[in-house]
Amino acid sequence: MKAMLLNSAGSWRDMKIEEVEKPKPKEGEMLVRIKAAGLNPVDYKSGENGIPTWKYPHILGLDAAGTVEETGPGVDRFSIGDHVVFLNDMTEWGAFAEFAVTKAFAASKLPYNVLFQDAAALPVAGYTAYQALFHKLRVKEGESILIHAGAGGVGGFAIQLAKQAGLKIFTTARKENHDYVKKLGADVAVDYTAESFVERIQEETGGIGVNYVLDTVGSDNATKSLDILAYNGHIAFIAGAPKMDEFIDFSHPVSFHHVALGSVYQSRNVKEQMKIAEIGNHMLDLLSDGKLEAMVSQKIPSVDIPQGLEQLETRRVRGKIISEW
Repeated sequence: MKAMLLNSAGSWRDMKIEEVEKPKPKEGEMLVRIKAAGLNPVDYKSGENGIPTWKYPHILGLDAAGTVEETGPGVDRFSIGDHVVFLNDMTEWGAFAEFAVTKAFAASKLPYNVLFQDAAALPVAGYTAYQALFHKLRVKEGESILIHAGAGGVGGFAIQLAKQAGLKIFTTARKENHDYVKKLGADVAVDYTAESFVERIQEETGGIGVNYVLDTVGSDNATKSLDILAYNGHIAFIAGAPKMDEFIDFSHPVSFHHVALGSVYQSRNVKEQMKIAEIGNHMLDLLSDGKLEAMVSQKIPSVDIPQGLEQLETRRVRGKIISEW
């Protein structure tokens, strides 16, 4: 099969499409012919540093959508030709290839009216947003949330899901993205390049703060966000933990939630792994019903994946970039 090969850690900018042997599904697995694969910051970050268990050449790519080509023993929920989407296991060969293997119980079947390109936008960004809001923060209607980087993949999905859940939504975004994030559902957009989001949120909430924060930026940003959490507030963090010890205060208790969606494959907890498909099924239904926008901003040929990842590295991309195979 043809695949975009990473020949060594740090060489992701130089990846090229080459021929490798097609993988074979084992028990409980299925081989999927990839039609579309989403690009994510984790692709260039892992491609830069590598993972100790990888053997090179490696294939990156965690967002995958396509048709079932072959099923291994014990797979009975899917048939040859089914349209599916799945979150790939980061330790295995990924979706930047003509074919990829997945555990069948972690895949979701596409509704008839959902395109491969839109489905491929979901797994890393969409599932992460869903897990953060509903499995970690357990958001409640009528409360408030600050979602950082609202114009990005995780942030954009989180805004849409939070809006449907009935929250008041604050988000950070550059000025040129304010109309975009408000169209997704944000009530208040803060230009973090021009003003302090801490001061602005304190002003907007009368000094009370927000009930929830979803931080997708990093440890320092998450730490600053603690200053605008309301009493008994919750923060979910993806890109780095806040400095918790500096904020543990009896008079102002808050709760911390670490979100690491893809790490579930390294656990032995099959029940938790199966929740990936449950999230996927729900989000696909929302897409099918027109209640969720996939936010696909660019569709690129597979040969341009390295250039797409370079765009993501600038942190200026709206929504999702999808490669087509």
